[in-house]
Amino acid sequence: MGRKDIPETEREKLKKKFKGMMRALYRQEGAMLDVEVLRESEVLDFIDAHAAVLDSTFDKVKMSDGMRLSLQKSDWIFSGMKTFHELHEAFPSLLDEHGERKPFERFYSDVRKVDETYNRNYLRAEYNFATASAEMAAKWEQYERDGDRYYLQYRTVGDSHVREEHAAINGTTLPVSHPFWDTHYPPNGWNCRCLVVQVRKSSHEQTSEEELSKRTKALAEQQAKSKGKSEMFRFNPGKQRKVFPDYNPYTIKRCNDCDFARGKTSFAFMPSNEACAGCQLLRECFKDKEKSRSAQLRKHYLFKMERLLGQKHLLDANGKTIQVGFTKKGNKHLYSDALARSRVLQTDDLEHLDKLLKKAKYVGEQTLTHERKDSYERFLYFEVELRNKTIRLNIAKDVREAKSGQIKTSYVLYSINDK
Repeated sequence: MGRKDIPETEREKLKKKFKGMMRALYRQEGAMLDVEVLRESEVLDFIDAHAAVLDSTFDKVKMSDGMRLSLQKSDWIFSGMKTFHELHEAFPSLLDEHGERKPFERFYSDVRKVDETYNRNYLRAEYNFATASAEMAAKWEQYERDGDRYYLQYRTVGDSHVREEHAAINGTTLPVSHPFWDTHYPPNGWNCRCLVVQVRKSSHEQTSEEELSKRTKALAEQQAKSKGKSEMFRFNPGKQRKVFPDYNPYTIKRCNDCDFARGKTSFAFMPSNEACAGCQLLRECFKDKEKSRSAQLRKHYLFKMERLLGQKHLLDANGKTIQVGFTKKGNKHLYSDALARSRVLQTDDLEHLDKLLKKAKYVGEQTLTHERKDSYERFLYFEVELRNKTIRLNIAKDVREAKSGQIKTSYVLYSINDK
């Protein structure tokens, strides 16, 4: 995980968006910055552009769709809170030494240093942190899938630039389920180059609790010298599914235990500062953005799944041959239900469900456990391997009476879940 530089083309885009955001700020009136400025289109455009720079650090990193969306949300909220800080810092520059509003070009000239500080100097470190954080989050997904078959081992790069607090835990070897990884998983600071790798249990010994206590004590002593600055990095990007922790340079310490940041709809405490108000507003804006994006994605993938309609596949169901197909209604349910119930299945798999269906093996069936509004009579269960994991295909037996009075039976792929 070497250090990367932000492409200059992206910097130029941000610079233009920053000027647009300053025009939105220039329209503000009153003696204090109004948090509602975050809803202005130019401000949201800037947040989108800033978040896109951070997202680009992991666009080629292999991870699940769910993890990718979670990390993108983390980048957007982080970018929004950072933007709020930039607006606060720029706001006093609206007035000259006589308390009069400056002409826009003079105002913009005075606040360009804010852009340089936040979107070049600070962004360079944030860009590298996002690179390391996303890569380690993707690795965590794999480590969790493999479970405790392997140990995880903390490793520094071993050169003269390694920080003493990171060297203190170098070589720590523990199961993936150990709580140590909740707070000591890389990256553990700006420009941290540490890694956690899988090692075979047969060739490595687990670090004893006594030795672990010594190492974490030495780490704590080194961290104390940083006057609390390292506390914000005590998180696991893979477990929390976030590029940046909730407590970061643009938030407050209370964000560590805020229910609202964890997806709940209300605060466990009353927000008493602008940071909380800004965070709440930004999450509302992201929710609106997410709804629009979700609708576009749904339309896109349902269109791709249209190739499945009309297909019929013969499967052996405990000695009986059944013909299984796809329907528009069934595809809509598959899209919304399967992705929510399976961590193995990904959106790109949806248009190729016929290939999975062909390889599926019967494992059982069940009659209905409750009344349904549709004409499904029972469910047949099949299993198939996908990326070395077993998923279950649920086939609905659909029994209908035609206008002629004839009973027609068909079988439809209804849902998919992990075994």
